[in-house]
Amino acid sequence: MTSAVPCLDDRLAVPARSPAQIALVLIALGMGGFAIGMAEFAAMSILPQFQAGLGLNAAQAGHVISAYAAGVVVGAPILAVMGARAPRWLLLIGFMALFAVGNVLSALAPTYEWMLAFRFLSGVPHGAYFGVAALVIAAIVPLAWRTRAVSTTLLGLTIATVIGVPIASAASQAFGWRWTFAGVAVVAILTMALVFLFAPRDGGNRAATPMRELTALKRGQVWLTLGVGAIGFGGLFAVYAYLASTLEAVTQVGPGVLPWVFAVFGLGMVVGNLVAGWATDRFGMAAAGGLLLWSAVSLSLYPAASQNLWSILIVVFMIGGGGGLGSVLQTRLMDVAGEAQTLAAALNHSAFNAANALGPFLAGLALTAGWGLAATGWVGVALSVGGLVIWAVAVLDARRRRFATVD
Repeated sequence: MTSAVPCLDDRLAVPARSPAQIALVLIALGMGGFAIGMAEFAAMSILPQFQAGLGLNAAQAGHVISAYAAGVVVGAPILAVMGARAPRWLLLIGFMALFAVGNVLSALAPTYEWMLAFRFLSGVPHGAYFGVAALVIAAIVPLAWRTRAVSTTLLGLTIATVIGVPIASAASQAFGWRWTFAGVAVVAILTMALVFLFAPRDGGNRAATPMRELTALKRGQVWLTLGVGAIGFGGLFAVYAYLASTLEAVTQVGPGVLPWVFAVFGLGMVVGNLVAGWATDRFGMAAAGGLLLWSAVSLSLYPAASQNLWSILIVVFMIGGGGGLGSVLQTRLMDVAGEAQTLAAALNHSAFNAANALGPFLAGLALTAGWGLAATGWVGVALSVGGLVIWAVAVLDARRRRFATVD
């Protein structure tokens, strides 16, 4: 007789699994992360191609990127609340199906307006998928391994920045930008098959209700954790959104070098994600403060490093390492959300896509003011420091609540 693994909600407990079975679950969920990572980051790397293909100006092309982020911000809480009672393995398949449809339509988009709509649709299941995937994997591993397991789930997204983005960039130049979105849809369909085969068959949570999920929004620690992500992670995106332009105009390298620099950035994210998972399981929320400090220092080096290819490669790797913040905050939300696990887990990705919109927006204001492309690094520093301040408030608030409970 198999024993149930302790999880965040005993009503969703599933039979214990062997290491090999857990690995298959991680591969299945990570494949979805790979698809989403390609859709989110590759769209930035092929921006010049679809801008030219649809006859857009620079601002309109940027709006297409923002439309995806807006879909994540809006879709994550809505889908999480609506699907709180459903079996999680079915939710994952449904989210990937919607994601595949959105990317197929993006590949076929005939005009700017349709492209905006289809990118928004593609972003809608993004946050809900990662939120539910994190809960699935957290339910089948020991508590002491939880953050490392969640970070492995997010590893698919970071690997996409190493492998998927350069491939998409090269394929877009060789065959056209529409094939990038079609390829993302193929990976999404593969994910659906893997989830069907390997994801644990939970029976859903019949006690969950939309109102119970919304109780997460009453918790100050939930809002503070989301604030750390929405502000602190914006620094990374402030630089990433304009990295290709900086490489061409400031570092003065050719188009053939760009995929390699993006791959180095992605490699930094992979390493940062793995280190963050280990650090969080050992040091808890303190790992988030360390990552934000790392990001602030790395981003401060970017303006000077952008003058030389070798120095910018080192600093881009360092900046990518700050991407490990995602797994830290994901598990933190599990700890502070009470019974509203699905909504809180999904909102983490709403916060990060708010950062995806905020960082490039503020960096764009700096460019408009004439500060130059390298100055996006200083915008990133300001956002990382802002996230660090919110993190400090969250830590002090948690400590105050703990002492109040003891008294």
